[in-house]
Amino acid sequence: MNLNHLRDRSYKCACEHGFHDEELSNEHLLCLVISELMEAVEADRTGYHANKDEFEVWIDGQDGSDEAFTHAFEKYLKDTISDELSDTVIRLLDLAGLRNISIESYPIELIPNAALTEHCFYLCKVLSDGGRHSNIDWLKGIVDCVVSYLIELAWSMDVDLPWHIEQKQKHNEFQPKLHGKKY
Repeated sequence: MNLNHLRDRSYKCACEHGFHDEELSNEHLLCLVISELMEAVEADRTGYHANKDEFEVWIDGQDGSDEAFTHAFEKYLKDTISDELSDTVIRLLDLAGLRNISIESYPIELIPNAALTEHCFYLCKVLSDGGRHSNIDWLKGIVDCVVSYLIELAWSMDVDLPWHIEQKQKHNEFQPKLHGKKY
């Protein structure tokens, strides 16, 4: 997984969809990352898991249109744990693109025997640690740490994170401005 290539794609898509039409603080953007973690927790609470096999079977039987992809994505992948973890990484990648941060992943130890809620709580602490900072090194450290942790977490959950990020990126490219939201 080439994280800096994905960073550039995430940032480009966010720009094209109006997410950077106004200057937003790091805190604002990190809060949106936290919101994606909370959506992953909610998907876990409801047992909402992606069905990659059904998605691929359905896609293989279609005409390859954007509409067919969107239908399959929304039926088999959207709002699942895998989708929300992908959203979390994509938001971090976009932030790295906005701030011109090169992402470096590294092996990281997960909290042993933790539930998804505990992993997400830990990541929320990392994301909100230190209060208001404008230091790029501080922000780079957070992005690198959280992306690395999410890669390891997904792997431990048997989630094909690169595949899910690719599908989510494609889905995002078909969305309207601001994906129909206020910000």
